[in-house]
Formats: sequence, C-alpha cells, structure tokens
Amino acid sequence: MFAVIEIAGHQYQVEKGRTFMIDQQNAEVGSSIDVDQVLLLSTDGKDAKVGAPYVAGAKVTLKVLENLRGEKVRVFKMKAKKRYRRTFGHRSYLTKVEVTNISA
Repeated sequence: MFAVIEIAGHQYQVEKGRTFMIDQQNAEVGSSIDVDQVLLLSTDGKDAKVGAPYVAGAKVTLKVLENLRGEKVRVFKMKAKKRYRRTFGHRSYLTKVEVTNISA
C-alpha cells in the first residue's frame, strides 16, 4: 500500500514504515501529524484511487522523529569584469518523519 501526499506544496510518495524529510513543521518530537491531502492511494499496487484534487476520506499519519537542519548550501554570485562577488550560505530547517499508518 502506498500513497502520494502533499505537504507544504511538495509531493511525496509514502508507504508504511518509510522515513523521509519534510520542511519544518510546528510539531514536537514524538507527536503525530495527520495529513488528509492525499492525491493518490493504491492498496494492492494495481488499482489506484486518484483524487480530484484529493481522495475523499483518505488519511496518512506521520510520527515526528527529529527536528534538524539540512546541509549547508553555498551561493556564489559573480559578474565578470565588474569586481562584483557575493558569497552567502543557507541551511534549511527540516523535520524527519516516519509513516505509521495509511487509511482509506
């Protein structure tokens, strides 16, 4: 059984027991997040329910494992022959979650 869910404008293909990173959510470690924005739900791998835009009555439960920061990304801007150079970095705040239940 797998589902395609939407969280904060991003789509993820999930199945029970899978862990993945999402943009930071306001949730404490150990708490659960219910996602009802299920775009596609497949129970046996052959038949799939496709939502318009969401599958009615479907819900995915996520357990928050950790709140962390991602890898540092270096950004470098330069304009040739103009002595313009800028360097800055960025680290995203992330939440690591595990799929505990998928219900139709």
